[in-house]
Amino acid sequence: MQKEATARIKINKLLEESGWRFETDKNGPANIRLEPGVNLSELGNDFENVSKGYVDFLLLDKDGRALLVVEAKRESVDPLSAKEQARNYAHNTNARFVILSNGNIHYFWDTKHGNPDTISRFPTQDSITQYEKYTPNPSELANTRVDENYIIESQMPTYANDPDFQDESKRAVFLHSNNLKQMRPYQVNAIKSLQSTALEKKNRFLFEMCTGSGKTLISAAVIKLFLKSGNARRVLFLVDRIELEDQAHKAFKQYLGKDYTTAIYKDSRDSWQNASVVVSTIQTFLAGDRYKKEFSPTDFELTISDEAHRSIGGNSRAVFEYFVGYKLGLTATPKNYLKGFDGEGADTQREFERRQLLDTYKTFGCQPGKPTFSYDLLSGVKDGFLVNPIVVDARTNITTELLSEDGYAVHSITEQGETINEIFNERHYERKIFNEETNVAMCKAFLDSGLFDPVAKKYGIDLFGKSIVFCVSQKHAGRVANILNKLAFEKWPEQYNESDFAVQVTSLVPNAQQMTINFSNNMLNGKVKSPEGYDSSKARVAVTVGMMTTGYDCQDILNLALMRPVFSPSEFVQIKGRGTRKWKFEYTDYNTKETIVIPKEHFKFFDFFATCEYFENEFEYDEKIKLPIKKPEVIGDPPGLGGDGPGTDGPEGDPPIGVRGPIDLRTSDEIASLKEAHVGTEGMRIDREGFKRAVEEDVLANETLKNLWDNGDIAGAEDYTKTNIFDKPAHYLNLQGIRKTFNVDRRITIREFLQVAFGQKDSFESKDELLESEWSKFAEVNPVDNEHYAPVKSFFKAYIVDQEVRDIIDSKQLAQLHFNASFDFEEYQRLNGFKTTVPMYVKDYISLNTFMN
Repeated sequence: MQKEATARIKINKLLEESGWRFETDKNGPANIRLEPGVNLSELGNDFENVSKGYVDFLLLDKDGRALLVVEAKRESVDPLSAKEQARNYAHNTNARFVILSNGNIHYFWDTKHGNPDTISRFPTQDSITQYEKYTPNPSELANTRVDENYIIESQMPTYANDPDFQDESKRAVFLHSNNLKQMRPYQVNAIKSLQSTALEKKNRFLFEMCTGSGKTLISAAVIKLFLKSGNARRVLFLVDRIELEDQAHKAFKQYLGKDYTTAIYKDSRDSWQNASVVVSTIQTFLAGDRYKKEFSPTDFELTISDEAHRSIGGNSRAVFEYFVGYKLGLTATPKNYLKGFDGEGADTQREFERRQLLDTYKTFGCQPGKPTFSYDLLSGVKDGFLVNPIVVDARTNITTELLSEDGYAVHSITEQGETINEIFNERHYERKIFNEETNVAMCKAFLDSGLFDPVAKKYGIDLFGKSIVFCVSQKHAGRVANILNKLAFEKWPEQYNESDFAVQVTSLVPNAQQMTINFSNNMLNGKVKSPEGYDSSKARVAVTVGMMTTGYDCQDILNLALMRPVFSPSEFVQIKGRGTRKWKFEYTDYNTKETIVIPKEHFKFFDFFATCEYFENEFEYDEKIKLPIKKPEVIGDPPGLGGDGPGTDGPEGDPPIGVRGPIDLRTSDEIASLKEAHVGTEGMRIDREGFKRAVEEDVLANETLKNLWDNGDIAGAEDYTKTNIFDKPAHYLNLQGIRKTFNVDRRITIREFLQVAFGQKDSFESKDELLESEWSKFAEVNPVDNEHYAPVKSFFKAYIVDQEVRDIIDSKQLAQLHFNASFDFEEYQRLNGFKTTVPMYVKDYISLNTFMN
C-alpha cells in the first residue's frame, strides 16, 4: 500500500480545505498564527523536529481575535493525550474552542460545554464564529414548560384570549377551523422524556413511535424547544425520501412559520444559512460527499433523523455523525418485529434490519429495546387515536405452494422445446414467474371482501372504500390496475366505464407524485357522482410499488392489499401504517340538510403472501379466504396487461433474471425481439460531439428524466436512463464510453453519471479518491483509536479492492495472508474487533462492483 501522508501535511490540508490561511493571499489575510519562535517549514512532516512532539496553531476571526486552538500531534500519538495542555493554551489565549489532531483522528472540543467530539473536517471561520454565539443550557431546556398548546402558541399567540377557545364546547371547532395543532398527551410526554434525559447531561435521544402517532408534530415541538431555549441556533432535519422532505417543510412552516424560517436545502443552496430549520434528504447530503464539502461540523446544533434506522443506516450515518451537538432519532419500527433473530441467516433482509436497529439504539446511547420514549400501535388504539386493521389472509393454490417449504414446482416444455424444471418460492412471484389467473383471483377477493364507503353505503350505493394495493414491480402494478378496472366495470358498469376505478401510481407514470397528492385530497380522476356532492375521489384504488409506503398521509383509507411478499420489517410497519389513522366520513345531504358523520373504526389489510405470519410466526388472522384457481392454459403475456416497462419505484423491484426472463406459468416467456445497433466508422456520438453537448441534448433537455431526477426519484431516473437514453441509435451514450472519456480507473454507475450530468458532482472520483471517501464514512460511523487506525484503514481498503483478501477472510484461511501483497497476517493480528466489523460493513453498505476495473 502507498505510504500515507504524515501528520503536518494532513493537518495543513485540512486547514486549507476549510479556508484557513498561513499567509495572506487573494482570498484574504492570514488567519493562522503559530506559537512564538515556531517556523512552519522547520517542523518536519510528522513534527519530528519539534522537541515536545506537538505544536499549537491559533485560528483567528476576521478581527484577528483568537477563536480556536489546533493542537497538532505526531501520527503515532493519541490526540486526546494533549487535552490538558490544549486547555491551558486556549485559556491563556482566550480561545473557547480546541481541535486535537494527529492528522488521522480529530476531536472538536467546546471547552466551556461538554467533551471532545470526533470530527472529520475542520470548521470554517464563518461557521465557528457563528457557533461561538451558541451557549447550550441543559437546565433551560429541561425546565421549559411544554403542554398541549405549545405549538398553538407559535401558530396563534393570542389563542388563549379567544372566546371560542375558552368555551370547551366550541374549542374543537375553533382549533379545526384555524388549523391549529394541539398536542396529544403522549406527544407532550415524549418531549418531557427528552427534557429529563437532557438534564442528565445526555445529548442523544431516540423516539420509537408507531406510524400515525404524529412524529412530525413532535419534531416541531422539539425544534421550538431547542431554538427558544437557546440550545440550538440552527436545526437539520434529515429524511430518506423526497416526499417526506416536502411534507416536513410544509409542516414546519405551518407549525413554526411565525417564529422561525424553514428551508429545503436543495432549493436554498445559497441561502440556507438564513434559515433556522434546514430540511434535506440524506441522499442530497451524501451525493458527492456534499455534507463535507459544503458544511462545517458546527453548522447545526441539533440534528434530527426521521426514520432513523433507515436514514442513518450504514454509511449514511456518516452524515449524522459529521455534525457536533444534540441528536434526535425517530423510528416507527418496534423491536418486537425483529424478535427471534439472533444473527442467524445473516443475508436475510430481516437480519440486516435487526443489525441496523441495534446500531440505531447504540447510536443514540440507548440500551437495545429501551429508547428515550416509546409509543406503539396498541397504545394508540387503546387511547383512541389510531385504529387497528382487520387482517385478511387470502392465498391461492399457487401462492400456498410458493409459501410452502417445498416451493412451487414447474415442470413443462415450451413451444421452442426448452424444458423447464424449477422450484419457485414467494420471492420469485412477478419476478421470475407470473400468472394472470393468480392476479385475477387476488383482485376478485379484494373487491369481494373489501370495505365500502360508509356514507355511500347509508344511501344504498356500492362505493368501494379508498384503497392502496402494493405490487411487486411497475409491470405488475400495470397488470393489477388493468385487472381491477375490468372487474370494476363488470361489477359497477354505470360508475366505472372509463377504466378509472384503479390507477397505477408508480415512478415512471407521468405526474405520479401529483397523483398521490390528488388521491389524498380526493381529486384523483375527479369526484364520485353519487352521493351527489360527496367529497371523495372517483378513483378508488391506487396501485403502487413503493411510492406510497412512507410518509403518505391519506386518512380515509379503508383497504390495503399486499399483492407481493415483504421481507423488510420497517417496510411492513410503514405499509400497515397507511391505514391506522382515524378519520370521520362527513356528508351534508343538500335535500334534507342532514349532516352525516361516521367515524372510521377499522380498515382491512389483505395479506396475500403470509407477511403477518412471517413476522409474527403464529399470527391469528381475522379472516381467511381460500382462493382455488384453475391450471392456466393460455400462452403468452395477456394483451393489455404489460405495464409501462421495466423498473421499480421502490426497493423491491425487478432484478436481472437472465434471457428467458419471467416465466408465465402457462408457458415460458421468451424474448420477442432483439435489435442490434452497430457503430459505424463515424464513431460514437459521445466521441464526435463531446460529452457536454451529448448531456445537454440527451439528458438535460429530456423533460421526463429531468422531472424524475428533480423529484428525487433516483431509481426511476436510473431505470429511465438505462431504458431510454443509453445505447440508442440516436444517442450512443453508455457507461463504457463515458468512463473512457473521463479516463476513470474503475467502473461507474448510472447514478454517478446522472450526478455529474445534473451538476451534483464535478467529475468522477478515481478509485483511490472513492476509497478515501468510503473510509471517511466508515471511520465516522465506527471510530477507530490511534493504535488501530493504520491497520484498520489498510484492511478496509484491501478488503474492498482485493478479491484474494476477501476470499481469505470469508473462508477463514487466514494463513494465506502470509503470502498476500496488499494485506499481511501481521497487520490482521492488530485489528482487534475490526476483524468482523469491516467485512460486515463492506458487505452491507459498499458496492464492490464500483471498484472493479
